[in-house]
Amino acid sequence: QVQLVESGGGSVQAGGSLRLSCAASGSIFRINGMGWYRQAPGKQRDMVATITSGGSTVYADSVKCRFTISRDNAKNTVYLQMNSLKPEDTAVYYCNAEASTSWYLKQASYWGQGTQVTVSS
Repeated sequence: QVQLVESGGGSVQAGGSLRLSCAASGSIFRINGMGWYRQAPGKQRDMVATITSGGSTVYADSVKCRFTISRDNAKNTVYLQMNSLKPEDTAVYYCNAEASTSWYLKQASYWGQGTQVTVSS
């Protein structure tokens, strides 16, 4: 199994910054894509940013030019630098990894427990 643990959430004023971290551990054979998703109260979970093992990134339009995703493959860790935060960024942020636990298994999706980000106006 793969375990993902997020950290770095908190409360910040509009315009402030936070940096989220997510470390993967467990029976990891290979991690391909990693990403961050968020879910606000009463809303569905949406993609924020993803990054491949090679470093290619995709961002939601709402966070382009404000958020930056990065990863350290040696540490199996993904980061999300969030700048110019807005109240609408308030949500629980979840780390995701597309990983396989054996050479003969196709990759599966694993999720962290989530970390709360609250942005006050």
